[in-house]
Amino acid sequence: MLTWKDKLAEQIDPELAREIDIFELQLEQRKNGELDEKIFAEIRLRRGIYGQRYDNGQRHDGISTQELHYPSGDLTKGPETMWDAPGMQRIKIPFGGLTAKQMDVLADLSEEYSDSILHVTTRQDFQLHFVHIDDTPSLMRRLAAADITTREACGNSVRNVTACPLAGVCQEESFDVTPYAKSCAQFLLGHPDTQDFGRKFKAAFSGCKEHACGLVSMHDIGAIAVTRNTNGKQERGFEFYVGGGLGAVPHQAKLFDSFLPEGELLPITQAISRVFARLGEKTNRSRARIKFLVAQLGIEKFRELVLEERKTMPEDPSWKNYLSQIANYQEKPLKKPQALGEKRLPKDFNLWRQTNVYQQRQSGYVVATISLPLGDISAWQMRRVADIARRFTGDNIRTTVEQNIVLRWVSEADLPDLYHALQKIGLEAPGAGTIVNIVACPGTDTCKLGIASSRGLASEIRKRLSTKFAEIDEAVRNLRIKISGCFNSCGQHHIADIGFYGTSRTINNRKVPHFQLVLGGKWTENADSYGLAMGSVPAKNIPDVLDRVTESYVQNRQQKQSFQDFIKHIGKKELREMLKDLLEVPSYEVSPNHYSDWGNPREFTMGDMGAGECAGEIVSLAQFDLANSERLVFEAQLKLDEESYKSADQLAYQAMLTAAQALIKTEFLDISTDPETIVREFKKRFHETELFHDKYAKGKFARYLFNRHESDTQERTAEQVHRLIEEAQLFIEAAHTCNDKITTLQATSMPPSTSLGTAT
Repeated sequence: MLTWKDKLAEQIDPELAREIDIFELQLEQRKNGELDEKIFAEIRLRRGIYGQRYDNGQRHDGISTQELHYPSGDLTKGPETMWDAPGMQRIKIPFGGLTAKQMDVLADLSEEYSDSILHVTTRQDFQLHFVHIDDTPSLMRRLAAADITTREACGNSVRNVTACPLAGVCQEESFDVTPYAKSCAQFLLGHPDTQDFGRKFKAAFSGCKEHACGLVSMHDIGAIAVTRNTNGKQERGFEFYVGGGLGAVPHQAKLFDSFLPEGELLPITQAISRVFARLGEKTNRSRARIKFLVAQLGIEKFRELVLEERKTMPEDPSWKNYLSQIANYQEKPLKKPQALGEKRLPKDFNLWRQTNVYQQRQSGYVVATISLPLGDISAWQMRRVADIARRFTGDNIRTTVEQNIVLRWVSEADLPDLYHALQKIGLEAPGAGTIVNIVACPGTDTCKLGIASSRGLASEIRKRLSTKFAEIDEAVRNLRIKISGCFNSCGQHHIADIGFYGTSRTINNRKVPHFQLVLGGKWTENADSYGLAMGSVPAKNIPDVLDRVTESYVQNRQQKQSFQDFIKHIGKKELREMLKDLLEVPSYEVSPNHYSDWGNPREFTMGDMGAGECAGEIVSLAQFDLANSERLVFEAQLKLDEESYKSADQLAYQAMLTAAQALIKTEFLDISTDPETIVREFKKRFHETELFHDKYAKGKFARYLFNRHESDTQERTAEQVHRLIEEAQLFIEAAHTCNDKITTLQATSMPPSTSLGTAT
């Protein structure tokens, strides 16, 4: 029977195919105990594969995860490892851009490998839950055939590059940031200078400063489109920010450059990556984001280091090549523009149009938002939306950071028919971009770090608000609610008008789910300010808290006072007094309901929490490269078994070069891939200094590399290749020992230099 690898061989880019083949081999190595679990964990995370929570309990919608996925299994004990239980697969969608064909593929994969649900994330990605790790190589190949990757969707890497879903059609943008976001994503994906971070790294693009758009202020790097006139010629550039981030303690991004010319976007981003990789924290994971480095150095010093780095970097043609394509970038509408005119409109159409339709700057066209409750869409609905796109908009489809899907370039005249088509598949709900459009992280449904059920609470609030949406006061209707299952802000509670994050309290020796109430965040102006926690509230009282706060705002605000100004005006003391009775927990005998979480009838417990995988463990660049050398020598063994001696010889040689290069990078990051240069630098830095020498073998293992390098043209017999593979393995073991020695020396020496070193 043909495998997906066989079926799709001609449809996948060879480089992508090779990457997936390598991962499949690493998967087998880990199963066989030939690859360290710590290194493999970061490898799979960088392929978008998370372990997920498995608590013998229920999702927020009441479905038993164990009965759903293990109907005949032992319901008294959950699986202990990635190999025993399904996990989560994250799928990168740069700037949220999708085609109808890609939506069909995603729908197929969610049915065949997951639970038939696709989840849109706050980074415009998709996530599939309950995916078994053995299925991931096939899943990745099918995605690759549709030009989608999972590479670096998780782990200590550059995550999905996001952008405003209205880019290119926004009435107020300076210019379309789409091609810049796309080029940045392509440039950074797998780039050598982004492989040695201590934590994740997020980038965002916005076409204007005034609106939420790309939420630039909460990103590691963020770019806002700006223009300027120089000698009568308009130039494009970016108001460029660095060092933002949410997490437990949020940081506002700092202005790096008020006008970064478009030609400097990629080289400066690369220089920032190099400085972060070199100077960022690598030991204490909780302080390893770039925001801490910027705060520690100060923006002036950080800028100085980046600009110095920029001067030393080798020129890269890709920095400028993409600019020639920018002028030609243009989306093509499927249909000609046509006004809505006088038509008989479906029931409830006007309310949907009011909240879910945006007038493009291109006359006669609109953007229609498909509101997805909690970011979820079924496989069946996904296929129907793909068909709707083919009918009305073509491939002008994007996901949003508010966990929705938008169809761009819809002819106004088609809106009633589009609405009717959405009605047929249950996706006609109004309220996109309003208080009903609640953003929530996975929380206790699947996240190991979840404390309280963010999705369960979000579902309950959405249900209550939806029933009265048409009557909600205008002052409240456009407020944003965001919910996280813990303090880490995956639900972005800090930038919500009204945010919540999960906590726990012990009342009379019983655990009670709570949420901290966060007020005063600012979603607009690219997440301009962050809110502060006002107090912990029992989970079951949160809907009442929401009602009380919003009613007070409607009744007591001064004229057109903003919600943020209102919260400042009344102050924490009055707010606390207003909510005093809702902060209390009744006894279990009076209200046992308070002792369970939303959507889960069990008595609340935190015993099923686990270690989070948001960033993985800190794995150095050298460790990755050494693991790669082990994979190459293993492939050499396979070729030897196939009697492909020339290939086996080359792979064993490449394995030694890769291990040598790994060590050189600890001193000189920009070492080339040229074998002559690698051997020369290795000899000078590690052999002649005796740093590589073993106590007993002296320089013996190093000479294995030198001997093979000097006889590169020699034809080898099976016996000689077999011996070379053994020598390569010994060389790699010696490289591991040398790397441990280097790590120990670095830990006991002075702080790292601000220079990456140079070749001589």
